[in-house]
Amino acid sequence: MSETHGFDPQTLHAVNASAAFNRSVGFEVAAAGKGEVTIRMSWRDDLTQYSGHLHAGLIAALLDTACGFAAATLVGPVTASHFSMNCLRPAIGTYFVAKGTTLRAGRRQVFARAELFAADQRDDLALVATGETVLVPTGEPRKADGS
Repeated sequence: MSETHGFDPQTLHAVNASAAFNRSVGFEVAAAGKGEVTIRMSWRDDLTQYSGHLHAGLIAALLDTACGFAAATLVGPVTASHFSMNCLRPAIGTYFVAKGTTLRAGRRQVFARAELFAADQRDDLALVATGETVLVPTGEPRKADGS
């Protein structure tokens, strides 16, 4: 059995930059390593729902990505097999910070959780949502030519 290696921060930045969705909504990897990651996204009016809060789809995407990237720092490429989230309060802020943590990294499953914080104008952070993901290591990523 070959040993699996996690992504270093430089690789994780490249993975994030290669994801069209992450680029389009403005996900930035602020910190990564040793089973943890911090992702930042600035507020944008075009990412809100009808009441003016950040859309739950974006909340889920931030939490899921934070879990996946945290896991990837330990085991490399992963895909989610189960995801759940809890929205605790309306997500309104000048920017958002998702902090992902790997709880347990096994050969077949990785368990991770994330918290999403909204920053106010003084940069005080308020917890707005939490999420948990069960991930499956997928091995080496595909190359652009599909191999």
